[in-house]
Amino acid sequence: MIQRIQSLFLICSIIITAVLPFFFSLWTESKDKVVYFNESILYIVFFAGISALAVLSLFLFKKRQTQFVLNRLAIIFNFILLGFFVFRTLNIPGGMQISEKGIGMFLPTLSIILLVLANRAIKKDEDLVKSVDRLR
Repeated sequence: MIQRIQSLFLICSIIITAVLPFFFSLWTESKDKVVYFNESILYIVFFAGISALAVLSLFLFKKRQTQFVLNRLAIIFNFILLGFFVFRTLNIPGGMQISEKGIGMFLPTLSIILLVLANRAIKKDEDLVKSVDRLR
């Protein structure tokens, strides 16, 4: 399981969505108020859901098609989470008050990249298994 490259990509994605949001802020509002993901139940649900899908996908290494579908679902949830982040930054209350974006807003983007790379490796494995089955 661990020796496969897609497993390493999935582990990195799990770390990015389950551990790093605790350390990196999403944004800084006026008066130096730092906002983390755990201040909104919506962000908690999405980060936890994406992490759970990635963990489930990691342990379903014998079912490559299911793993592929779970990764796609996690990618879709990451895009939805990015949409919420963009909506939040474009609709800042207070008008002229400027907020600073944190590194935490870009964690779903890194997760998407890693999940796409994992899907590419899963597809490559699936093609290899199919080509071996043809030779039998």
